[in-house]
Amino acid sequence: MLKVKVGGKTNDDRVSDRVSFEIKQKADQLIIGDNIFDGDVVRITENLYHVIWKNRSFNVEVVESNVAEKTFKLLINGQPYETSVKDQFDLLLEGLGMQATAVKKINNLRAPMPGLIQSIAVEPGQEVRKGETLLVLVAMKMENIIKSSGDGVVKTLKIIPGEIVEKNQVLIEFQ
Repeated sequence: MLKVKVGGKTNDDRVSDRVSFEIKQKADQLIIGDNIFDGDVVRITENLYHVIWKNRSFNVEVVESNVAEKTFKLLINGQPYETSVKDQFDLLLEGLGMQATAVKKINNLRAPMPGLIQSIAVEPGQEVRKGETLLVLVAMKMENIIKSSGDGVVKTLKIIPGEIVEKNQVLIEFQ
């Protein structure tokens, strides 16, 4: 059993939960909500599908997928939708008050190589998400943009611009 939430974009670009439903498999039938799926799905390309259901045609494009977090961004007939999926294990953990999350929380950032701190893009108290730029480290005449490997809040900066750092030196601590 899967529990699916589908949200769409509102006029002010906020995502609203419009639909929540369950998908179950019984024998050789797929049940979506209270309806037996008797439609047809054809894969056109790796991320593009054509679906016919209840005498309606849908073009479904998977724009972005995060399998670890079980979230997907879709274009259905040109309209953007964001979906999240929970399987029976996610629902069980949620029922027990535990969240099964794949979001990586970071404790500190260490220098990947010796170099010169050219600039710092964050400050103490700032919340950062995975992939956001933290600083620029110059090593061997190359600028290396150091990005966050997970989510966190900056606790302290252990370096300043212009400082020379050694490999594995702690540069930023997170809460």
